[in-house]
Amino acid sequence: MRQIPVDTTNATVMVAKTPQPKIKDRRTGEIALDKDGVTLMTVEVMFSTPDEVEILKLTVPQPGVSEDLAMGTPVALTGLVASAWENEFNGQKKHGIAFRAVAVTSLASAASQSKAA
Repeated sequence: MRQIPVDTTNATVMVAKTPQPKIKDRRTGEIALDKDGVTLMTVEVMFSTPDEVEILKLTVPQPGVSEDLAMGTPVALTGLVASAWENEFNGQKKHGIAFRAVAVTSLASAASQSKAA
């Protein structure tokens, strides 16, 4: 599956929903892991550019998620990529775009440190 890098240069990004473990199987509650056995997290962010605002649901390895991510926290996204997906379930085809990042880092502490200086 091809991954397309997403340019975040002109975007303002904020946490829209507190990070949660990504669920692999809703019936069993099994948590999703990457190929190395690292827990994956789901982080929803408000991605705002001068032209539009969207809520993106990102998959991020747990070590790449800052601990202090509350709703409204400004964040930086490292290694954000988009991948098209398609699957068939119960005879119905579904498709969309999945977003994955290496890290979601809080910018709140950096902003408060610069104000204190």
